[in-house]
Amino acid sequence: MNVSFCVNGESHELDVAPNTLLVSVLREHLGLTGTHVGCDTSQCGACTIHLNGRAVKSCAMLAVQAQDAEVVTIEGLGRVDDLHPMQQAFRDCHGLQCGFCTPGMIMQAVDLATQVETLDADAIRQGMEGNLCRCTGYQNIVAAVAKGAVALKAQSGEV
Repeated sequence: MNVSFCVNGESHELDVAPNTLLVSVLREHLGLTGTHVGCDTSQCGACTIHLNGRAVKSCAMLAVQAQDAEVVTIEGLGRVDDLHPMQQAFRDCHGLQCGFCTPGMIMQAVDLATQVETLDADAIRQGMEGNLCRCTGYQNIVAAVAKGAVALKAQSGEV
């Protein structure tokens, strides 16, 4: 099947099998390995990306379902020399340990911060519950999401 979509600002047209997962296309066809495969059952959130501006788990979605969509992966969020505010917050708050879950956490956190008006610790925990980390106690992740949300609001002029 032929599928066309825009990934991180670049148009792509690919021929894929109808049962090809979006995460596989991103990793294997486009070389965007920041989107991780953790569980293959959409439980861990390591594969979280943005599809048309909303966080989705790319291991639970067929590539053909992204037809004509705008896809953003962690590689499209910021650059090493110009981190996205949420990436910077995770760095500043040490919201990671091994880093495997971090790309998915950041993608979910950006969506959460843009969708929820007021983010206290409980709202962050609830909004991030579909993203699992095996290494941390989540305290630094919650702090990072809170700091990133404030930075995003400041960047957009909402503060």
